[in-house]
Amino acid sequence: MLPLRRLAPLPLSHAHAPRRLLATAASASPLPWPGLHAWRRAPPSDLRTWGPEGPCASDADEGGPPGADAGAGSSLAEMGALVLSTADPLAKARLTHAAFTRWATGLPVGVARAPDHPARPDKPVVVTQKEITTHKEMGVPLNAYMLHNLAHVELNAIDLAWDTVVRFSPLWDTLGDGFFADFARVADDESRHFRWYSQRLAELGFSYGDMPVHNLLWRECARSSNDVSARMAVIPLVQEARGLDAGPRLVQRLLGFGDHRSAGIVAKVAEEELAHVSVGLYWFLEVCQMMGRVPGDTFKDLIKEYDVALKGPFNYPARDEAGIPREWYDEKFKKEAASKLSEVHDRLVSIVEMEKENASVNG
Repeated sequence: MLPLRRLAPLPLSHAHAPRRLLATAASASPLPWPGLHAWRRAPPSDLRTWGPEGPCASDADEGGPPGADAGAGSSLAEMGALVLSTADPLAKARLTHAAFTRWATGLPVGVARAPDHPARPDKPVVVTQKEITTHKEMGVPLNAYMLHNLAHVELNAIDLAWDTVVRFSPLWDTLGDGFFADFARVADDESRHFRWYSQRLAELGFSYGDMPVHNLLWRECARSSNDVSARMAVIPLVQEARGLDAGPRLVQRLLGFGDHRSAGIVAKVAEEELAHVSVGLYWFLEVCQMMGRVPGDTFKDLIKEYDVALKGPFNYPARDEAGIPREWYDEKFKKEAASKLSEVHDRLVSIVEMEKENASVNG
């Protein structure tokens, strides 16, 4: 069995036992979010267009026919590797949906090797974070600027989810179907979100690639490439959780700009990101249990080891709903928890001393 940390580069055998379709992960740990079971059991969503009233199905293709590539992979991992090697963003989203749909109808997990970096188109131009300018400096409307940034986040999220599926496919015997089903579903959700943002950008006269972007989002993925527990900690529980924090603020900015249609898309995406954080927490707890580690201490150790910043303001209600303990990420609650433990300790010491005095008097 390969270790869950410091994953060896050599893949295991491609031979796998038959599985149930849309298998649910084993429930050794309590579900962090009550809606997680329903999310796992839902069929692949075809609501990949944003209509007048919200998400809807469309007879239109997603930028072209899937072609032979959609059926080229013989396993989920091979399909994921194909997505990671696809540069065109709309083709990447289309292949993602095709892969998850095939998985739902019986595609095995399999084993594949992930590329070091996902393929990217010539545009957008990638610059350093310091070189990113404001929408006013670019001369573009605030809503288009925000939507382009969000589309870039979703494109990275597609690749992050598929990299998790492909890179850890050698651990299928340890992690089971449920792990790969969950992150293939996350990838499918992210591809739908990218489609919505791309559609809205087109309605505003823009397209993904029109504005420069930075590549910081991929850094934590690359650094956690040999550690399942670290991948769960720094991607779903930090990066995805930041989406829970930012969502309401972004919605308010778009409403203030007068773009209610874009605000509706952002609100729906933020609502669906709750499942992604929750499923990351679920698998972090599972992996910690497999390794015999305490989840809270392990999370804090990994955040320190990988030098990940936990910055507010935090959306406490959304994070609470996802199931992330506040003391994991907020220093204020860490101090409060420590203070309460200290109070309990002092109280117990006083009780013990009183019992000793009583015993001495009675003796």
